[in-house]
Amino acid sequence: MRALLLALLLALAAPAGAVQPDEILPDPALEERARDISAGLRCVVCRNESIDESNAELARDLRLLVRERLVAGDSDEETVAYIVDRYGEYVLLRPTMSGSNVVLWLAPALMLLVGGGLSLVYIRRRAASTTPTEAALSPEEQARLKDLLHE
Repeated sequence: MRALLLALLLALAAPAGAVQPDEILPDPALEERARDISAGLRCVVCRNESIDESNAELARDLRLLVRERLVAGDSDEETVAYIVDRYGEYVLLRPTMSGSNVVLWLAPALMLLVGGGLSLVYIRRRAASTTPTEAALSPEEQARLKDLLHE
């Protein structure tokens, strides 16, 4: 009984997906390729959802476009390239590391290094400026200090 309940809960927790029955291709191999491609494409309406998970009308259009291109004989790469040409690299859930995207990929690490370096310089300068310098006491000051300490 517990196993059945667990299986039911796991089935309910699985992502439902938004692919409609009328979108599914009759060829299981092509449908699997379409699902793989769709899982990597962002819905431009829903932002961080793949077109496979989105119920937006544009996501449906993109799913149909992917299937259309695959039926026409395009490879997976050609299909993705076609969609990226039409909508830009923003539709990729995992953007490529090329061109201007290199700056976006490297910026966090560079900012961390620069921030760490500036912090280190600041801390060292502050430590150097706050080190007490020993000032020599005059004989009168030394005598006064002895009087104060002995009282």
